Amino acid sequence: MGDFGVELARLRARRGWTVRELARRASVSEGQICNLESGRRNPTPAVAAACDAAFGAGGVLAELAGAARRGRQAGQPVEVDSLLAGYQRILEELKDIGRSVGPRLVDAPLRSVARILIDTASQGGAGPDRHHEVWLLASRFAEYTGWMAQEAANFAEASRWTDLAVRWGGNGGDGTMAAYALVRKAFMAEHRGDPAAAIGLAGRAAEQAAATPLIRAHAARREAQGHASLGDYEACREALERSRGHAHEDNRRGARWGPRIENGNPRLIEASCMVSLRRFEQAADLFAIELDRHPAVPPDPNSRTRLTIRQARALVGIDDLDQACHVIEAVLPTVRSLDSATIRAELGRFVHQVRPRRVTPGQRNLVEAAAAVADGRQPEREVLG
Repeated sequence: MGDFGVELARLRARRGWTVRELARRASVSEGQICNLESGRRNPTPAVAAACDAAFGAGGVLAELAGAARRGRQAGQPVEVDSLLAGYQRILEELKDIGRSVGPRLVDAPLRSVARILIDTASQGGAGPDRHHEVWLLASRFAEYTGWMAQEAANFAEASRWTDLAVRWGGNGGDGTMAAYALVRKAFMAEHRGDPAAAIGLAGRAAEQAAATPLIRAHAARREAQGHASLGDYEACREALERSRGHAHEDNRRGARWGPRIENGNPRLIEASCMVSLRRFEQAADLFAIELDRHPAVPPDPNSRTRLTIRQARALVGIDDLDQACHVIEAVLPTVRSLDSATIRAELGRFVHQVRPRRVTPGQRNLVEAAAAVADGRQPEREVLG
């Protein structure tokens, strides 16, 4: 499902190829690939065949290129059920890729699909009775595009796409995205090191009339982390309790914005807060129970890597430097492959926490290797002596 550019970008993301790698394999220019994925150009038969051969796509891309050249007659409605089902599957697949390798491979296909969906909705291609469904799906793509921009540390783009998600969700008759957008902006404020602003934004999100219990649960978690960063234990505990209460309410009303709440283990969230509160022994115990005894939770590499680094920080806090360094050594290749700015920032906090301590030469090598990865540099050494 999808036009040539979307399918090209999806196949590239699934292979883990950069634009440069695909251009090399297909013997075309990088500019051509970018123009095709963004929808600015339709492919010639020769380019379509070259890309098809590079992927071994069995003629799928050539057929899509032919369909693009034939085009749809003006005013002819699209098959809405097929469009919605197809692009929803593509969104879920792109999310899986984003959780596994970070934002760089999924940005182009996310933007391409969003453009197709808003063109379909705004030009009446879905008909008067179904256009709101297309707007809502476009809003979901915009929301995830914003999250990937945040993971790439581009906060201006993250904010812009989040605002687009609010607008397009409103066009589709769903005001819940406006509430969840405040949660997202609270996360951005937290990442910028402004916990007071994060608490304020999360509180505003929870007060929105359109906020679902799910959104209020996410908002309470952001509040809890903000209070933890400010050292307010009681306020943090109260927010964690509110989050648990909202998570158990009926979350079927409205769109499901944000991560699935059931994937956010409340004990791991509590452990993260305890690290910020410098209650390291309590945090280390919680992490040991939830991460070491349940190695498949959380299931996606992004969340597990982030939490594993926090576990290492807790271990540093209780002076178990040897175990902390071994934990970090094991996770460094994953940090590099994920290419997540928020995870690199978490790794930077580990480095900052360890550097003032007396460590062995092997541990010092590991810490400097972690610092290089946190800064986006290639480390010279990555092993303990």
